[in-house]
Amino acid sequence: MAIEKEIKEKETAPAEEQSLVTYQTPESSEYGEIVLSINRCSKVVKGGRNFSFGALVVVGDKNGKVGYGYGKANEVSDAIRKGGEAAKKNMVTVPRRGLTVPHSVTAKYSGSSVLIRPASEGTGMIAGGTMRAVLSLAGVVDVLTKSLGSSNPSNVVKATFKAIRMMQSKEQVLEKLGKI
Repeated sequence: MAIEKEIKEKETAPAEEQSLVTYQTPESSEYGEIVLSINRCSKVVKGGRNFSFGALVVVGDKNGKVGYGYGKANEVSDAIRKGGEAAKKNMVTVPRRGLTVPHSVTAKYSGSSVLIRPASEGTGMIAGGTMRAVLSLAGVVDVLTKSLGSSNPSNVVKATFKAIRMMQSKEQVLEKLGKI
């Protein structure tokens, strides 16, 4: 009885904890991958139901590059693989100032709004599950975030990427003003 209870405790992990999968790509650079959500779709046909799966995957190198992708397939593993491939094609560079973001930014996508603010050194990452995955894979360590509105993972990820695209480093701003 005690052994069965111990096994059950090991098998159940908190829902907030995403698994980080690290893999090697042909370019010999290392990327981390997190599966944020898996959606099951069913289609009723003459012989019963056909199931297909969609996987939302975030990929990053923990050094300022991060991307997301959505893969759809009849098997979960194929959907995750396709999502990872799509994420690698959709990479963006996250401007950073030290270990935090350069400035505060608010972005809205569909029903989701996100607020990302810089934090002082040692604060850590204060973020919800979806934004935490994106920012941790981008290599941001100290940041304050808030997700407002819809908590749909797909919309929160898209709003987070919209916020990342709105961010500018000090060098980018000076170049835009013609000071460099």
